[in-house]
Amino acid sequence: MQSVSDWDKIPDFEDEEEEAKFWLEHELDGRLMAGSVHQPDSRESTTITLRFDPRMLSRIKRIARTRFLNYQSMMKQWLAERLEDEIRKQ
Repeated sequence: MQSVSDWDKIPDFEDEEEEAKFWLEHELDGRLMAGSVHQPDSRESTTITLRFDPRMLSRIKRIARTRFLNYQSMMKQWLAERLEDEIRKQ
């Protein structure tokens, strides 16, 4: 059984049969699953407003649904990951 440790390694499936065959040979890495669960931040947070092109927002929501995530939580996770990458580059 192959472990999937990155969401990008999961292909787009043509149908449920193709997806079922994939998951017979693959499983999600526990760290990937743990990182997908929204854990409330005990620190104070600030509300901001972002404007998105409707098509972009629709695509983001579709990705989030396939991962069983709230799209806002997923976007927050993406930003946190990118921030960590940028900090490591310094």
